[in-house]
Amino acid sequence: MLEQLIEIDKELFLYLNGLGTETWDWFWMAYTTKWHWIPLYLLLLYLLYRRLGTKMVVLTLITAIFMVTFTDQITNLFKHGFERFRPCHQEGVKELMRLVREGCGGRFGYFSGHSSNSMGVAILVGLILKDKYNYLVYLLFIWAVLMGYSRIYIGVHYPLDVLSGMLFGGLSGFMFYKLDKYLQSRFTLKEVDQGA
Repeated sequence: MLEQLIEIDKELFLYLNGLGTETWDWFWMAYTTKWHWIPLYLLLLYLLYRRLGTKMVVLTLITAIFMVTFTDQITNLFKHGFERFRPCHQEGVKELMRLVREGCGGRFGYFSGHSSNSMGVAILVGLILKDKYNYLVYLLFIWAVLMGYSRIYIGVHYPLDVLSGMLFGGLSGFMFYKLDKYLQSRFTLKEVDQGA
């Protein structure tokens, strides 16, 4: 059963990766580069500030940093625990695929850190802002899904790496959203007590 799933994953990867063309390579390379999204992160930080105020946005920012650190560390544990080769390092796959970027990255790819981090941010921030900007949850979700797809397109992750990363990132984002709500309520109660 597992071998069948892995075989389907390889075939799906080769199909999706093979859909790419040189015309679109620049776009997906730009999309998958984390530094290109700094303006989006700054916009989200501004919207969080408008929604939460100075003190609470600092608390949320700390929570988000802990979430990204958490997802990174768990991703690394999985990569070195499962030791599943990236497609660009996999014999029988690397000869058939398109590798868009220079270099392939580390040997192991299960699961995708880009996918888990972007989905984590999307869920955490989307849920915090949903009552003020309800459409943002959907936009951020689409952004995170496309981030996952970009990893398949450029040739560094299998679809299962991406899907697992997105599921873990979504769960992580939801857990840290709950933690952020709890911390904010405790902080608010403390301020009320001190003011009383």
